[in-house]
Amino acid sequence: MFAGDFKSKLLHPDIITNNTHGIEVVYQSNVTYFILTGFPDLKGIKIPFFVALFFIFCATFSGNLFIMVLFLLNTTLQSPMYFFITQLSLFDIILTTDILPNLLYIILHDGCTISLAGCIIQFSLFANAEVSECFLLTVMSYDRYLAICKPLHYNCTINQAFCIKSVIIVWLLGFKIMLLDSISLGSLYYCGPNIIDHFFCDFQPILELSCSDTSWIQIQAIVIVFFCVIIPFVIIVISYIYIVLTILKIKSIRGRQKAFRTCSSHLTTVCIFYGSLIIVYLFPTNGQLDILSKVLSLSYTVMTPLLNPVIYTYRNKDFKNAIKKIKLYFK
Repeated sequence: MFAGDFKSKLLHPDIITNNTHGIEVVYQSNVTYFILTGFPDLKGIKIPFFVALFFIFCATFSGNLFIMVLFLLNTTLQSPMYFFITQLSLFDIILTTDILPNLLYIILHDGCTISLAGCIIQFSLFANAEVSECFLLTVMSYDRYLAICKPLHYNCTINQAFCIKSVIIVWLLGFKIMLLDSISLGSLYYCGPNIIDHFFCDFQPILELSCSDTSWIQIQAIVIVFFCVIIPFVIIVISYIYIVLTILKIKSIRGRQKAFRTCSSHLTTVCIFYGSLIIVYLFPTNGQLDILSKVLSLSYTVMTPLLNPVIYTYRNKDFKNAIKKIKLYFK
C-alpha cells in the first residue's frame, strides 16, 4: 500500500541529490515522496529479523482476531469487560496492519519510498489507533474501578448502552484526531531533504522535513497529547489508587487475590503501553532517531499488540472455557 522500490526511483532533472551511505537525499522545490531507512545496519541478521517480525505479524493478527471471534461465538464472554477487550484487539489489528507489512518490506529491500500522502495516511492511522487505545484503556479502568470499589453500582452503570456509547465516543475522538493530523501535516510545505530515519512515518520525523513554520502545529500537538494522552493517564492512575486502597481493606488474602486478578491484565497492558510511550516521546533524541529509539518504538507498535491477546487470555478461566467449547464443537 505504502512501499515502493527507492532504488529504481527516477529523479526529475531539477532535483539536487546527495548520496550518503548509499541513500539518495533529495532537495527540490516540492517533495512528493519520502525514504524510510528502517534498520540499515542489520547485515547478517536481516533474514532472521524479517522472519521473526513476519511470525509476530501473523501471531498478532490471528491472536487479536481470535479474541474477537471468541467473543462473538461464546455467550459467557459477552460482558462489558470482554466487549472492551475486543475493541482493544481491533485497535491492535489496525496498528499492526498499518506498521508491520511496510516494515517487512523495508527490511527485505533495505528501505523504501513512500508518497507524501501515504506517509500522512500511515501516521494518521497510527495516531488514531494509539489515541483511541488511550481513551479505551481509560474506560476500562473506570470499568475495573466500579467492579472493585463499587460493585453494587456496577450493573446499573456499566450496561449495554454505556458500552456502546463509550466505544462510539472513543472511535469518534480517534477519527477526529486522525482527520486533524491529516489536514495539519498535509497543509505543510516540504522541500527537502526527503529521508526519514525511522521504520514508519512518525510525527516528529515528518515535521522535521517541513520547510514551513511548524510552531503552530507543535502547539497543536502539545494540546492533543495533553487531552488525549496525559489526562487519560492521570484518570487511570487515580482509578488504580482507589482500587489499591479498596483491595487493601479486604481482610481475607484470598479476597485480595481475587480482586487483584480482575484488574491485573488491564494494569499490565497500561504499564506496557504507557511505559513505552513515555520512554520514546518524553526522552527523544536530538536530530535523527538512533537505533535505541527505533527499538523502543518497536515495543508499542509491534510488541504491545502481540502481548495484549496473551495478557488477557493467559490464566483467564472464561477464555479457557470458551476455547474448550470451541474445540469440543469441532470434534
